[in-house]
Amino acid sequence: MIIEYTPDGGEPQHIDAGRLRTSEIQVVERTADRRWGDIKEAMFEGDVGAMRVAAWVIRKRGEPSLRFGDFDPFEDELRVRLDVREVRAFAEELLAKYRDNPDDLAEAFNELRDSAYDREACEQAIADVTAPKDPASPEPEPQQEESPASPSDG
Repeated sequence: MIIEYTPDGGEPQHIDAGRLRTSEIQVVERTADRRWGDIKEAMFEGDVGAMRVAAWVIRKRGEPSLRFGDFDPFEDELRVRLDVREVRAFAEELLAKYRDNPDDLAEAFNELRDSAYDREACEQAIADVTAPKDPASPEPEPQQEESPASPSDG
């Protein structure tokens, strides 16, 4: 999961919330007063408070003195993007759910494209899951995920 933070008038910063240390998760949980699983689910649902606390903890890697109260973005400055693994999993789920309804499947895939951090990887995932399956061929290897630039990069 990638949190896209775009300060007013600034360039988007991509904060990778897909890999946190347990100590960071503990800080997130204490600050949000919620369990990590609930926080991740809340971020997927667009909960700005969940995104804020996760982004703050990750930003502290490069800015150790950053206080939670000092990281107070406007709600439209935070957005969750799906990483490569998540896009692949969602593409498979969407195909299974809408296989018999091509119009709904196309709409769901368009929403997935809008939510993906890496649009090219999303297109590849959609192509992979919708490709005709040859029972004799092995499953394709999942693509390696590229990490976004660290928050301090910019």
